[in-house]
Amino acid sequence: MPLTSFRFSALLSKTFVCALTLSTLSFSAASAQETNSGEAETGQNVNFSRLVVRENGGHLIGNPDAEAKLIEFVSYTCGHCATFAQQGEAAIKLLYVPTGKVSLEVRHLLRDPIDLTAAMLAHCGDPIKFPLNHSAIMVGQAKWMETASKTNQAQQARWQFGAPAARRRAIASDLGFYDIMERRGYERPELDRCLKDDTMAQNLAETSISDTETYQIKGTPSFVLNGELLDQVHGWSALQPKLDAFFQ
Repeated sequence: MPLTSFRFSALLSKTFVCALTLSTLSFSAASAQETNSGEAETGQNVNFSRLVVRENGGHLIGNPDAEAKLIEFVSYTCGHCATFAQQGEAAIKLLYVPTGKVSLEVRHLLRDPIDLTAAMLAHCGDPIKFPLNHSAIMVGQAKWMETASKTNQAQQARWQFGAPAARRRAIASDLGFYDIMERRGYERPELDRCLKDDTMAQNLAETSISDTETYQIKGTPSFVLNGELLDQVHGWSALQPKLDAFFQ
């Protein structure tokens, strides 16, 4: 099934179009203190790990002029993406981004309405909130994916029919996304405003299609380094040597 497909059958399948399975996650990289984007610079020094910019449907973390510009293409319903969020993103954010030599841009490849709903909630609020929003959703993936596999017909109908915002609210409620985001300090009205943003939804969907076609992406996670898709690189063990080369 194409990565950009929104077929409902994909929502309930226990095996999605990604290579590997989910491992136990932790907030190893999510412990960084949040601050306003404008506070990343102090005097002559820049804390690149606190510099987050929203652009072109994604979020760029770190030095926008970094020598190594890494783009991660992620799907929230991909177990291997959740594994990378623990293993790779943690290391990149804590060890590589602060040097200023590496930047990380997270972009979304949407495979179904769950992906879209999760991405819209991750984007909710100031850009500086995105890294921990993203991590929180990934950390909870095993639980909410299991819930998705056990939905009943009434829930499936709520996800399929009605106004788009109502469908996204139903997904957020049934899968516990509201609870995840409320633990991040959000209130329900703010989350509902984000889920009601049809312009955001359309932009995310169109960007997903465009990115897939531009880079010829076949699965998630996939990585583009300085404009080129890294062939057969879908995890941290294969990606790390590519980044380490910039420090030799």
